Parts: sequence; C-alpha cells; structure tokens
Amino acid sequence: MSMARDDQANEKDRDQHQAQASNSMPMTMIQALRSAMDVMMERDGNVVVYGQDVGYFGGVFRVTDGLQAKYGKSRVFDAPISEGGIVGTAVGMAAYGLRPVVEIQFADYFYPATDQIVSEAARLRYRSAGEFTSSMVIRMPCGGGIYGGQTHSQSPEAFFTHVCGLRTVMPSNPYDAKGLLIASIENDDPVIFLEPKRLYNGPFDGHHDRPVVPWSGHAAGNVPTGYYKVDLDKAAIVRPGNDVTVLAYGTMVWVSEAAARESGVDAEVIDLRSIWPLDLETIVNSVKKTGRCVIVHEATRTSGFGAELAALVQEHCFYQLEAPIERVTGWDTPYPHAQEWAYFPGPDRVGAALKRAMEG
Repeated sequence: MSMARDDQANEKDRDQHQAQASNSMPMTMIQALRSAMDVMMERDGNVVVYGQDVGYFGGVFRVTDGLQAKYGKSRVFDAPISEGGIVGTAVGMAAYGLRPVVEIQFADYFYPATDQIVSEAARLRYRSAGEFTSSMVIRMPCGGGIYGGQTHSQSPEAFFTHVCGLRTVMPSNPYDAKGLLIASIENDDPVIFLEPKRLYNGPFDGHHDRPVVPWSGHAAGNVPTGYYKVDLDKAAIVRPGNDVTVLAYGTMVWVSEAAARESGVDAEVIDLRSIWPLDLETIVNSVKKTGRCVIVHEATRTSGFGAELAALVQEHCFYQLEAPIERVTGWDTPYPHAQEWAYFPGPDRVGAALKRAMEG
C-alpha cells in the first residue's frame, strides 16, 4: 500500500512538472516577481500591494509595473515616504485578515521601520497566543554591483535572522523568485523577501568587465506562467561536488559557481534560498561528505550570517572537518562607490578560499 501511494505521488509530481514546463516562458527576475504577485492577487482578494512609487509608476525597478492598472488603486497603491508607516499599516492589515505585500524601495531604507518589524510584525503571533498573525511580505531590493554606493547597496539579512518570528528569504534566480514569493505570500508568518538587484535582469558571476548575460539564456530563467511554490525552508544543491562545500545565497551563488569552475576545485555549491529557517540537513550532509566548507556572502564580515553558518557547521560536523572553515565576505566598511569591485566578493577571492580549504 505504501509503495503504491509513493508511486502515485511520484506520478503526480511528474505530471505537475510536465504541466509547468509546457506553460513556461523566459522571464527576468523582475518579471517573475511581478508574475508571482499577479497570480496571487488573482487567486486571493485579500492580497494587496503597496509602497513608495509601486502603483502608477510600477516601482523603481518596475517590479509592480501594470498591477495597478489590472487590479485597481484599492489593491495596488502608493504610500508616503514613511517606511515605519508602510510596515505598521501592513501589520494592522494582516491582523484583520489581509495579506499585504509591501515594498521597501531599497533594503538600505528599512531602518526607520525597525520597531514595526521587530516589535510588532515578528511578535504578533506570540503576543496574541496565536490569535493574530502577521501574514505579510516585506520586499526589499538588496546588494551591490550596480554602483549604488553606501545607501543603495546594503545586504542586511543578518539583522532579520536575529529576530524570532521572522522568515528571511533571498532567491538567486527567476524560477525560485516566483515560487518563493508565492510561498511567502501564503505563509502566515512575516517574511523578509530580499531581492539581489544585480540579478534582476540576468545572472552575475562577479566579472563586471564582461558583457551582461540575460536570463533568457539560462534554464532558471524559464518560469511557469501559473501558480507554483518553492519550499521556504529547503536549500538547493546547484553544483554537485566532492572536495569542498560552498554555502551561498543570492548573487554569491553565481560567483561561487564561477569560482569553482575557474579554480578547478570540485566544489559542491549550495544555494540556501531560505536564510532562516535554515535547511541544516542539506548543509550537514554535504560538509560531512566533503570535509571542508567555504561560506560566501556579500554583507560585511563581522556578525554577518556567515558567522552563524560557521558555528553550525562546527557544531554538527566537527569530526568530519579536515580544514578550517573559510569565509569570503564584504569588508567591514560602508559599501564604497569608487572601489565597488574591491569590496564585492568576486570569483578570485572565492577561488583563493577554495584553494586554501583544499590545502588545509
């Protein structure tokens, strides 16, 4: 009986994947995120979208372009320049049963909303003993690589992972972006949805002096037009390998793949996708297999999320580790404009860490 049920489940999964493939099209990450909101607004009248310039203008990166024309000004609208007000009203909406998807124009701008995110959104379920939830998504473009300077390039994911009650997500490609955003909108917890803006229009391997490659040339840019979800707490092994495990997310997934390819190290690259909750099982299994670990993120080094990852790997894989854990990160400085590529963790820095791990 159990085997029959498993066969039926596998057949159902195959049918679903085949249906998705037949109804897919090339999308940028911008288009995939817009499609996710479009799908969910059509399915659920409680989903509303708002933020600075997201209505008529369609957002600074045009992610919400056309949604107001389709769903009206009561469901897609502009907010004052007040991040605290945007998040605070979303908490109230969520408590009354709506599912707001709000945009903070750049992740660098979330700080005025910190109290609403930490003290209200993250705590509502606990404070009300489960009577109320903050079923809301806070979208934030993050990271550098676009010459945005110190106030348009930050990667603040570690702030959010420290707050109990928040989920923190960062996709690395259009397929995951849409599936993760749909899953986030349906989730009853508040989700911080970080979008690496350097990946909006194509993958980026850190070689800024090379031509931009569009998503249309990659399998991950082929996105189902309808409804589907990607699990919020499941990592993806994007490059199998045997010599060293690389833990990365967002833009650094592509940089890590390039570094492994160019250095000749047989690295297993894991895209965390969900930063917290974390798919610890996939991480541990990989590190126990390879015996080595390199952690890569764009945010500053001290107290970055890489420190938490290093601690978890040390706790769970101590007897399997054959070399010290390596971290490749941004520097402990504001994100510079003139020296952007000295700050950005490129494939050369990651490749050097891979070689150090192999020599350890």
